[in-house]
Amino acid sequence: MHDFIVIGAGMAGASVAAELSRMGTVRMLEMEAQPGYHSTGRSAALYEPNYGPPAIRALTRASGPFFRDPPAGFADVPLVTPRNMMVIARSDQLDALEAQITEAAAHGPVERLNAAEARAEMPLLREGYAAAAMLDRVGADIDVDALLQGFLRAFRARGGTVETKAPVTAMTRQDGVWTVETPKGRFRAPVVINAAGAWADHIGALAGAERIGLQPKRRTALTIAAPEGMEIDAWPMVVDAVEDFYLKPDAGRLLISPANADPVEPQDVQPEELDIAICIDHIERAFDLSVRRIESRWAGLRSFVADGTPVVGLSGKADGFLWLAGQGGYGIQTAPALSRFAAALATGAPTPEDIAAQGLSPDDLSPLRLAHA
Repeated sequence: MHDFIVIGAGMAGASVAAELSRMGTVRMLEMEAQPGYHSTGRSAALYEPNYGPPAIRALTRASGPFFRDPPAGFADVPLVTPRNMMVIARSDQLDALEAQITEAAAHGPVERLNAAEARAEMPLLREGYAAAAMLDRVGADIDVDALLQGFLRAFRARGGTVETKAPVTAMTRQDGVWTVETPKGRFRAPVVINAAGAWADHIGALAGAERIGLQPKRRTALTIAAPEGMEIDAWPMVVDAVEDFYLKPDAGRLLISPANADPVEPQDVQPEELDIAICIDHIERAFDLSVRRIESRWAGLRSFVADGTPVVGLSGKADGFLWLAGQGGYGIQTAPALSRFAAALATGAPTPEDIAAQGLSPDDLSPLRLAHA
């Protein structure tokens, strides 16, 4: 018997479990052999407060103080290191670029660059490819593993337990208490938090909760060698104006992606050869690069609901069942704030003041908004 059961030990589950462990006993259930196996362990995360839907921007801004100054002992390394982001546009993409500049400028300072200025920021850009660009200097790389391990360490230090290889097979509720069945045993708690990532709708069905229409989407990424003799650490992450690809310096190499979002069923997703070929074609067209060898390749899942905004809130059909799903690829950069927001809902506390100050309310993320829509 526990106060809370958290299903899923990725970033969403680990962060909310760490927060809830301040308030009661917590058991975290993970179907894989280790926490963070799927989306969390395959993320090239960037802290970027000027990017994403309004709720994501609010949560990212509210997470900023944690990333910049985490609690004592949380991590042995900085959680973030500065990384500019540059959005580039061909001459036929200028309308898309201007729309992004207008939207981003409403939330923070950005710069519009001409072609020569863009090439000065990113020397690999092919001459004549980009007609203009937007430069955002407030971004940062996130050390995903340090963040995940910090939450897990805090969770365990407060008495929390992670049960791995424990997929949920059945759920029942009686007398105000959930019984959650797994191959590792039966666990009970009055409140269950569904942080099961791409499998969240499946867990919701086991609980008799509403469906939220969660759609996992595959994204492929590759790493290639950086050009010899070039210092790449200070280069920005470069994103195409219509998000057809991106390139990002990563530990002395270049991480590249076709920025695809291909609908798939929940699974241990793998990269497709066509995605890899498309990625290389886009990169070689935009940059003065010839990709001869791929050092590593992988794919991850980013899960969305119809409006692209996370689903965080108590079910309207299953008492004591809280959704924490649908982060859509923004789960790393929002985790510090989103976990506190979810923990407040799970315990009946008000929205934390710093999050409310960003203009976010429980109605914005509630699963009930999807039913109403």
